[in-house]
Parts: sequence; structure tokens; C-alpha cells
Amino acid sequence: MDKLGPRWCFLVFVFIFTQTAKINSSTNTKGNDSVMGVIGAIVDNSSRIGKEERLAMKMALEDFYYKFNQSLVLEVRNSQGQPIQAALEAMDLINTQQVQAILGPQTWEETSLVAEVGSKSDIPIFSFANTIPKWAAEWWPFLLQASTNEFNQMKAVAAIVESWEWQRVTVIYEDRDSSATSVLPHLSNALREVGAEISQLVALAPFASSSLSKELARLKEGQCRVFVVHLSISLAEKLFEMAKRMKMMERDYVWITTDPVTSLVHAMNATTISNMQGILGVKSYFPETGGHFKEFHRRFRKRFRSEHPEENNHEPDIFAAQAYDAAWSVALAMRESNKVPPLLLEKVFHSDFHGLSGKVEFIDNKLVSLNIFQIVNVMGKSYRELGFWSYGHGFSENINENAAYNSSMKVLGQVFWPGGPWYTPRGWTLPTSTNPLKIGVPAAANFKEYVKVEYDQSESNISYTGFAIDVFKATLEELPFYLPYKFLPFNGTYNALVEQIQLKIFDAVVGDVTIVAGRYQYAEFTHPYTESGIVMVVPVISKTSNRAWLFMKPFTMAMWILTGVINFYNGFVIWLLERNNCPELKGSVLNQMGMLIWLAFNTLLSTNGARLHSNLSRMTMVVWLFVALVIMQTYTANLTSMLTVQHLGPTVTDIETLKSSNAIIGHCSGSFLSRYLVEVLHFNPNNIKTFSSTEAYAHALKNGEMAAAFLDVPLANLFLAKYCTGFTKAGPTYKVGGFGFAFPRGSPLLSSITEALLKVSESGQLHELENKMITSAKCEDVEPDKTPSLSPNSFLVLFILSGGTSTIALLVYILRVDKSILRHKIMWRVMRTIMGHWGSQKRRFSRRVSDVDENASNSPNTFELWNQV
Repeated sequence: MDKLGPRWCFLVFVFIFTQTAKINSSTNTKGNDSVMGVIGAIVDNSSRIGKEERLAMKMALEDFYYKFNQSLVLEVRNSQGQPIQAALEAMDLINTQQVQAILGPQTWEETSLVAEVGSKSDIPIFSFANTIPKWAAEWWPFLLQASTNEFNQMKAVAAIVESWEWQRVTVIYEDRDSSATSVLPHLSNALREVGAEISQLVALAPFASSSLSKELARLKEGQCRVFVVHLSISLAEKLFEMAKRMKMMERDYVWITTDPVTSLVHAMNATTISNMQGILGVKSYFPETGGHFKEFHRRFRKRFRSEHPEENNHEPDIFAAQAYDAAWSVALAMRESNKVPPLLLEKVFHSDFHGLSGKVEFIDNKLVSLNIFQIVNVMGKSYRELGFWSYGHGFSENINENAAYNSSMKVLGQVFWPGGPWYTPRGWTLPTSTNPLKIGVPAAANFKEYVKVEYDQSESNISYTGFAIDVFKATLEELPFYLPYKFLPFNGTYNALVEQIQLKIFDAVVGDVTIVAGRYQYAEFTHPYTESGIVMVVPVISKTSNRAWLFMKPFTMAMWILTGVINFYNGFVIWLLERNNCPELKGSVLNQMGMLIWLAFNTLLSTNGARLHSNLSRMTMVVWLFVALVIMQTYTANLTSMLTVQHLGPTVTDIETLKSSNAIIGHCSGSFLSRYLVEVLHFNPNNIKTFSSTEAYAHALKNGEMAAAFLDVPLANLFLAKYCTGFTKAGPTYKVGGFGFAFPRGSPLLSSITEALLKVSESGQLHELENKMITSAKCEDVEPDKTPSLSPNSFLVLFILSGGTSTIALLVYILRVDKSILRHKIMWRVMRTIMGHWGSQKRRFSRRVSDVDENASNSPNTFELWNQV
């Protein structure tokens, strides 16, 4: 009800003029100068809340008289919980009793009509309704909310849900007026902030009927087991009575009640309490300390017992405290405003004192919201106070200055849950053998290795096999609980398959379903169990590249350089060893350089061992010829392989070539790729075809029916494993989500399934299953590997052997030369001595010469070495 319509106004005035105004045992105050003013009140005398409010307001005005010695008359009317009756009573109070303000009523339905009546005479209305729409203050400026709203309470409920890691809740509310539904957006936002959400909204009629049992039966069939109850006390009592009868107050169920129910738990009879065992409740907190409250508490209990002996409990609650504070605020305002309505309202707006319910202050025509709520747990014959929740702080066992706050309710101690105190409900129920999880499977999957649905001849038995099925079964084995399920085939597109989850036809989907953003409107997905991305698969053709330098390919550049260096080095060593014995190795420097180069490479092509004179040369030549033979044979074999092996390449390397040539492309039938190719890659939709099998892909690519196929990476890998010689991947990989299992949005199973799937992946079992699938489709006609160029590493030992042998020969030769040079120096020294003494000492000369001859006779090869040098 957004605004009061003319129809309601008409009904109100019809009742006004057709009924006689009632005066309920009140005193007419006209002409009584000792009375400062008259305050009207509209309550429901049949309800516990109305009874408490009526007494509390009377006590407030009595206390006001005792303090200020000023009398106020309270005219109380009974609305009987009916909006029309409330409006009639308001008219009577204004016209007959001439009240200056009206306190109440309790519901928004009654308040809206009373406010419309009061606005005609500018009479302030102090409503006790928990929720008043924002627009009401603009429509009725004299309307104030004298009770705290319920919005902060929704954050307390969300904090409880977060503490026990529940992800989905069902909200049961009373379909009475707009005030009941106005709190739902606040609860939804609060739950969303803690990672939870509302799974269902159940609206109950104000009066119990057969629909109550039907709604509970429907909730019992669902998986969610966390219920937030936002009802009036009368309807809540009927709800819990029916829930217990239907065995919904047992293990695995969670019930959370809000203030309208929880604040009156103390007043419930034993039968109702027994029906509510284990529920958690959130109630508005007000300080029950201080001399003022204790005195009020003592007097209230005494008078309430006297006036309402039918009630079992006589304790005041938040409703009595708020009614007391509202009456006190109006009395103070009337004392200072001389009963002028605008001034009276202004004085109330400036109220700022600590009352029984806490701080009394009005902002935007509303009492300042409470920030502290009490958490209670119904157990035994009454309830247990677990602790408190404070806005901005969290949970605590007390609210004094030294209170320790925590974001989790678990710090408050053990909770007595329905069905037993030691078992914390998971918040949802598992499927049973009689009601297993219904899992949709694509019946017409293109790649049967992933999902294959087979029917027997009678079509009564259906078998489900494939990689996706195997992964799902392996995942279920990792769950800490048993999950019964049954597969159901689905013929249609993959988008339609996922949509069946939202339509509640399937509880999950298993298959080669790609995780894409557009499907999240229907379901949520697990972690992907395959590689993600889309690739282009095209046929291959032979490369016709330039082969002018193909003769260099058998060896790497380093190999060619090292071979040349070793050749030159070996040629140099042989030239040095043989130059004194071969006249052709002598001559000018240019001639000797040419002979050196010729000798280096001639050794590779001929055997000149017979013409070599030195054993060192022969040793060097033998080793080098062996090495040269191995290198030449290896080079010949490698070059032959390169000339005979066919080199293949993709026919198309990028999508721009496909688009510019208007080439036909293909993808899996029923896939999301049809939209992706058009909207993301911008292909012409007329150039896109769909195919339903791997054989159809291969045939279309080979005969030119299409130029390229776009496949998910795991499907492309499987396709190339089966057709490995004629096709290849080309172009970049376009990222998408990979394959995953789909579940309803907010499903409590989702986190458990994802965790189990990660365990399968981390254990290596997922890799084993994938290898098994790829191996089963492995191509037998494997393309030979590309012949590699040989590097020096392949001949390292041979190069060391050849170089080492040549170096040893060179060192031996150098040592021999050093000895001959030493003897040459000795001879020249003797000859200089003879020539110096030849003329003067002939005899001595002869003797020394004879000595020298003896020494020379002992070295007959001295001149031979000289000649060699």
C-alpha cells in the first residue's frame, strides 16, 4: 500500500457517519482547567503488545504528573487489529475528545488510515509500527515513527548466517502490508554483503489456512534448511505448531526469528515454547538497569498481573518501554507548546533524553534506530540469552566497556539446535535415494569421447560414458558424504540445457559445457576441469620455401666453423711436419699458404699416407681420416633426410584472411560459438556452418567445404589426436572459461563439488583420465619429427680425439727441434774458438781440435739435424 487511495477514505467516512462515536469509559475534559491536555491512543487490546503499550502509556502520564504536577488525560481506544476500526476511533478521538496527539497504532495498515484522518486536523500521530515508508513523512508531515525500524536488525540476521557459513536462506514473511515487504531489500542486501542470498520468499496470509501446510510441505521438499521468520506473533505460533507436526523442527533445520516474535518469547505459553525448541532469535535490546527501570519494572509487573490475570508472564519488553518513552515525549512537548499542534510537533522533534528503551531522539520523523540486538536461543521451558550483536562491532557476550567483539557468533558458546545441541546444521539437505540429484547430460554431444549417451534396443536402459562422466564420478568419490544422483538425457542446445537448471527441471548439468558469462544467468559453475580457450583448426599444405642453402642445414653454424678450424689445424700440423721432406711444400709465402689450405681439405678427399715421410704425420692423418669419414657419412644421411621429409604448414594463419576471403568456417552444433564468432570475432553469419561429429569436421576440411573449424581447446586436442597428419592449430587462442559442471545459483553443493574437483586435479587423477581419452583416439599415422641440424655436441669426442692427436704430434716435433737448435749453438761456439786461435797456437789448436773431433764423433747426427732445420 503506497499511498492512501480515495476508496479507503470513502469507507472511513461512511463508517463515521453511519455509526455513533463511542466513548470508552473516559472523562470529558471540556471545561476542566486542571487538565493540561488530552492524548489519544489506539491499541489492539486483544494482543499482548497492545496490553503492554496501554499500561506503559498510563504509567508514563502518571509519572509525568508526579514529577511536574501537571495532569494529562489518556483516551485509549481499541482498534481490534482492524484498519477501518482504527480510523473510526481516530476520528472519535479528534472530534469528540479533542485530543492534541494520538499514540499508535501498531501496524502500518492501521497507521496509514489514522494518519490520513489526523492530517485533516493537523494532529500529530506517533505510530508504533516497526516500518514506515520514506514517502509517508512527505505525504503526512504530522506522522512520526515512535518505534525503531527493523533495518539494522537485518544486518544482525545476516551476521548469524555468516557465522555458520550458510549460503542460502528462505524468508517467511506475512503478506499483510507494504511494511512487511519493505524490510526484504535490506535483508537481501545484508545477506549479499556476507556472501549469502535469499533462495525463496514465502508470503503467508495473515490468517492461518490450508495454504500454511502446503507452503511448509513445499519447503520441506527443497534443499534449503535455513528459514528466517518475519511474522506477527499469532501467525508465528501457528507456523511452528505446523512445522513441528510436519517434523520440520528436527535435525538439519535452522529457524531464525526477528523482533516481532523474539521479543514476545517470554510471554508464550508452554505449548508454544515446546514447538519452538532450538530456534535462534534476534530481539531489540534495551537496558534493564538503573533505578528508573527497576522501579518501572516492579510497578509494571504488579499492575499487569492485576489487569491481565489471563497472561502467564508479566515481564515488560521493548514494546512497553517504547510506549512509555513515546507518551513521555508527547507530555514534555505539550508542557512546552501550549497544545499548539505545529509547535507540539517541533518540540517532539527536539526530544533528546535517555528513556527506558534507550536514547530517545527523532531524525527525519523517525526514532533513532537501535544499534544493539540480543541473541536468544529457545530451549527447555524458556530461552537462553546467548549474547549481543552490535552494529559496527559484531558479537559479544556482554556490552560493557571491556566487551570483546568478534565477527562470528561462535564466540557466544554452544547453540541448542533443533534436534540436538551438539550438531551444527549445514543449512541444506542432501538428496536422498528416493529423491536423487537430477543431472542433465547432452545427448547429442559432438565428441563422443567426452559424453556418449547410448540407448539399448528397447530404449529402457541408457548408458552414459565419456571423459566428462568419468571426471564427475571421480569427483563424487572425493566428497565427504554420499550424493545419490541420476543422469537424464537432454536433446537441445547447450544454452537450453543450462537453462533447465533455472527452470528446476535439472538439479545440475554434466558434460562438455563451456563456462561463459551468458550462462551465469541460469546457473553457476564449478572450477573448470579442462584447458580453457578457443582455437582455429585448419588443413595443412607442403611448404615451398627457398632451398638454395639447404646443403648448410645438416650442420649448425657452430658445427661448420669448428669443422673448418679442425681441418685447418690438422693441415697446418702435417705441413709443418712434412715441409722439409716435400719440395712442393716450400717456396714463397703465398705458395706455402695455398699448399697449407689445399693440404687441409685434401686429407678429407684422398688418402696420401704413402707420400708422408714422418710417423707423426701418419698418426695425425689416420685419426683425422677416421673423424672425417664419420662426419661425412653423418652429413650425407642428414641431408638425405631433409630432402625426403615433407614439411607441412597451415593453409590459413589468421582470422583476417578468412574474413577477407569470405571463407566458410564451422563449429559444433548447439554450441555458444555461433554467437561468439559473430559478436566477438565479427564473422559473417552466412559463412558459418555447424557440424555434429568429428568425421564431419574432417571431411569438410579435406574437401574444402570449409576453410577452418573453431573448437574449444580440449576438443581441438582430441580432434588432432585422431587426425594428426592432415590438420593443425593456427592463430591465437581466444580465452573462454573451459568445461565445468553447472549447478543452481547459490547451490550449497557447489563449494563441496568444486573442492572435490580440485582434489581430483591435484592428485593427478584428472591428468590420467585425460591421457586415457587422448590415447584411445591416438593417430597411428604419426608425422615424422622434423630432422634437426647437428651441433658440435654430437661429435665432441671425435673432435677432441683428432685435435688431441695433432697437438701431441706437434709437441713431439717441437721438442726435437729444440734439441737440434741446442747442438747448432755448440758447433758455432767451437768454430769461433778455432778461428780465434788458428794463427798463434797451432799445436794447442790441433789438440783442442782433436778433442772437439772426439766430441763430434760422439754426435754423428748433428749435421743431419742441422740440415733438417
